[in-house]
Amino acid sequence: MRRFFEAQAKGDLDALDEMLALDFVDHSPLPSEDSDREGYKSSVAEDHTAFSELRYIIEDQVAKDDKVVSRITKRRVHDRGDFVGIAPTGEEYEAAGIVIHRIVGGKIAEEWSEGSGILGLTQQRLEQEIRKRERVEQELLVAQRIQQASLPKEVPTLEGWEIVPYYQPARQVGGDFYDFFELQEGHLGLVVGVATGKGVPAALVMTSARSMLRAVAQASESPGRS
Repeated sequence: MRRFFEAQAKGDLDALDEMLALDFVDHSPLPSEDSDREGYKSSVAEDHTAFSELRYIIEDQVAKDDKVVSRITKRRVHDRGDFVGIAPTGEEYEAAGIVIHRIVGGKIAEEWSEGSGILGLTQQRLEQEIRKRERVEQELLVAQRIQQASLPKEVPTLEGWEIVPYYQPARQVGGDFYDFFELQEGHLGLVVGVATGKGVPAALVMTSARSMLRAVAQASESPGRS
């Protein structure tokens, strides 16, 4: 059984093929896996296309009659390929479990397993990512509304000029802005600003800068003095 776990960790399909009985049955396959020997080997191969540094740590092992019970800890790094639709995270995952094998004629005939499987951990992470993304999208929507409300609603009419503003942020919320100021003696002030960065922080800087510029412009005689 120790050789069997070592072969899984190395992805040695030839060794697995030698140790599995022809009528081997996996009683605990994942929904997408077949329960026969070919399905079992395929699942091991798929593990190695998604994970590196696979390790099986045997914490305890008991043998009685034709069965071997192993308490194991499985560790692996998700850095190679997609797993259940999730792109590589670069993180190490750990799962603990109990595995029972029945051995007939020196071959592994059956396997049963229970534990904190990697699939369950990955699904939990995916649900957390979805909730986090929903919160971020909601915050961006609020910031976008604040930003749009801060931009001028009307374009001033200026004799001899045609002013047509075009505003297109690189992301949902940006830090670029423009504004018009009615100054003394019929003068018109035009300001175009770029806040460093993107997203909510840049939008907040834009809103604050626009308010300060409006306050200063009303009391100023020239852009240089402002």
